[in-house]
Amino acid sequence: MRLVDHVVEKLLALVQARGLQAGERLPAERQLAAELGVSRNSLREAIQKLTSQGALVSRRGDGTYVQSTAPAEWLQEAMGPLVRLLDADPHYRYDVLETRHALETSTAWLAAQRATPADKERIQRCFDVMMQHQQSGHAELAARADAQFHLAIAEASHNVVLVQVMQSLFAVVLSTVERNRHDMFRLSAPETLRVLTAQHQDLMQAILDGDPTRARACIGDHLEHVRTTIQRMDEDRARRERSTRLPVDAAPSLLLPTDPPRRA
Repeated sequence: MRLVDHVVEKLLALVQARGLQAGERLPAERQLAAELGVSRNSLREAIQKLTSQGALVSRRGDGTYVQSTAPAEWLQEAMGPLVRLLDADPHYRYDVLETRHALETSTAWLAAQRATPADKERIQRCFDVMMQHQQSGHAELAARADAQFHLAIAEASHNVVLVQVMQSLFAVVLSTVERNRHDMFRLSAPETLRVLTAQHQDLMQAILDGDPTRARACIGDHLEHVRTTIQRMDEDRARRERSTRLPVDAAPSLLLPTDPPRRA
C-alpha cells in the first residue's frame, strides 16, 4: 500500500470512529497529523485525495470539512430490512451471529495489532459503562453499551471497510444483543452475568496486551457461547410448545384394567 493510501485509511477510520457527519470540521492540521502519527505533508496528500473523491472539502482559511458520508448511509439504508426481519422472526439472529463471527474475529485480530492508546482507552471506557449498567440493572442501557464495546473494537482495527460495515450493522447488532441478553438472563441471570463479564474482560485484555491470537479466540468463544445458549433455549421453548398442543385424550391411559366381572 502506498503511504498516501495508508494515511487515507487512517483518516477515514478517524472520521468514522468520531462519528463525524457531513458539514462537521476535522481537527486542525497540526493536531490531526499528531493524532494519526503521520507527517503534515502526508496528511495534506491524503486530504487532497479524499477531496478529489468528494469525501472531504477544504475551505481556504477555514479548515477541512466532511463533505459526504454516503457510503455509510447507503450501507445503513441497506441494513434496514434486516431489522424488520429480526422483529418478524427472531431466528434470523443466528444469521447475525454467523455474520458477526466472520467480521469480529477479523476486527479483534486487527485491533490487537493496531489499537492506539486512544483506542484502548475507548474500549476500556465502553467496558466500564457496560459494567455500570449491568450492576445497576439497566438491561437496555447495558445492551447498548455491549454493542458499543464491540463497535469500539472494530474501530480500533483501523480498517475503514470493516468499520463502515460494523457501524451500518449497529442497529441489527443492537437488536440481537438486546434479545439475546433478555433470553440468556431469563435462563440464569447471576451465572449469565458472570460468564459474559469474564468473556468481555478477556477479550478486552487480549487487545490491551496486543495479543491478536488470543483476541480472536476470545471473540470466537464469546459468540459461540451466545449461539449455543440461545439455541438450547429455543429448543426447550419449542419442546414445551409441542407438549401443550398434545390433546388430552391422545395420551394412552395409564389406568390399570378393571377386574372382569365374576360369574355367579
